Amino acid sequence: MKRVFRLTMIALPVMMLCIFSSCGDSWQNDGKNHFEAKEVYRTPKRPAGQTNVLELRAEPLDTVRIAIIGLGMRGQEAVRRLSYISHAKIVALADVVIANVERAQKNLVEMGRPEAGKYYETDSWKQICEREDVDLVYVCTHWDLHAPIALYAMEHGKHVATEIPAALTIDECWQLVNMAEKTRRHMIMLENCIYDFFEMATLNMAQQGVFGELVHAEGAYIHDLRAYLFAEKGEPLHYWDMWRLKHNEKKSGALYPMHGLGPVAHALNIHRGDRMDYLVSVSSNQFGLTEYAKEKFGEDSDYAKRDYKRGDMNTTIIKTVKGKTIKIQHDVTSPRPYSRIHMLSGTKGFAQKWPRMGIALEPNAHYYLTNTQLDSMLKLYEHPIVTEVGEKAKEVGGHGGMDFIMDYRLIYCLRHGLPLDMDVYDAAEWSSVIGLSQISVANQGMPVKIPDFTRGDWEKLKITKYHKAQ
Repeated sequence: MKRVFRLTMIALPVMMLCIFSSCGDSWQNDGKNHFEAKEVYRTPKRPAGQTNVLELRAEPLDTVRIAIIGLGMRGQEAVRRLSYISHAKIVALADVVIANVERAQKNLVEMGRPEAGKYYETDSWKQICEREDVDLVYVCTHWDLHAPIALYAMEHGKHVATEIPAALTIDECWQLVNMAEKTRRHMIMLENCIYDFFEMATLNMAQQGVFGELVHAEGAYIHDLRAYLFAEKGEPLHYWDMWRLKHNEKKSGALYPMHGLGPVAHALNIHRGDRMDYLVSVSSNQFGLTEYAKEKFGEDSDYAKRDYKRGDMNTTIIKTVKGKTIKIQHDVTSPRPYSRIHMLSGTKGFAQKWPRMGIALEPNAHYYLTNTQLDSMLKLYEHPIVTEVGEKAKEVGGHGGMDFIMDYRLIYCLRHGLPLDMDVYDAAEWSSVIGLSQISVANQGMPVKIPDFTRGDWEKLKITKYHKAQ
């Protein structure tokens, strides 16, 4: 596992050095008084024999047999939530920390579920992917293993759901797309925020034309994680091997854009009638990690003297082919309230979740709806999935219930042979912002083209759909 991390960290700077030694032509005027975004990564031809997996339907599964790999904070919660879903059976549990496996097994039995196979070795995920009695591999490891496990699982005939991000490099994004198309297996990223109640209501409103034509959207992941990043072994908030701090130490860009991007991408029908075209990204300098390290460990400590690369606030602007814009922000090192922003702005109205939840509509869009009007509007446009399972989701929990809805929909669609709510193109597109934003930041906000992971098929669909069995 450590080898994967080192290779990822080394490859990016070397690759960037090679690319940008010849980047001067990206700023040439095209004769139309504007400059073209740099196509750093060209879209490769689809390999022979492959077709797209848009709205992929796989064989229905009466019982979905699940292996959960990685049993830290997210993995433990996944065990608990999935135990509430009928026709979901956890058959394997894996983590390099033995105590985590034992804890998950204990919780599984206490919830009346049968014991699962237990795995502790570093590469035991390969054994799990090779098992005949596994339908779905559910990945909750550190980031560096998400793509390798997903690829190996699909290669061995398994569907895959991985915690975010799905990939750390553009090459990994393409590997996931090609493997999903080759094997016809589902591969999704577990982006829970698309299932939050307000986000689903505003998606429903957008699809019914309440906001008119959507023009601009914003999302964010603003969450003070310094206590987590610097939690050492034995402390309650510790990340295994402090892996998340290492990412923040080595990279500067939008390292975790998916929570803000996912819900607005679905509202804007990304790769379902529109496509992200290019981005520009800038980061502030770094202050928060050094400041916190000095306060916790002392000014002469190793942590305080490190050269942390990631700027505190990253802002990334995305332009779509059809002229829409998206602003995504990422900040995990500033002492400020949590926010994902979630804002949609159209020709007829506006909705926003943070810092104030509100909706404003024509003909009085200068003013927010009153609280009573807002409640009525959200009830009127409650998403059918929330109507179906929202109360159960609140009971089970998981970020207010959205985590449970995410798992419920995953199992529901697999059982009925339906297209999943998210697909491998979502996983690749949203994850690609990580690598592309780093390139833009390193080159003073240079516009960078976003690859078309559907290879031109994004126009074949017209709207985001969450499918329902007949």
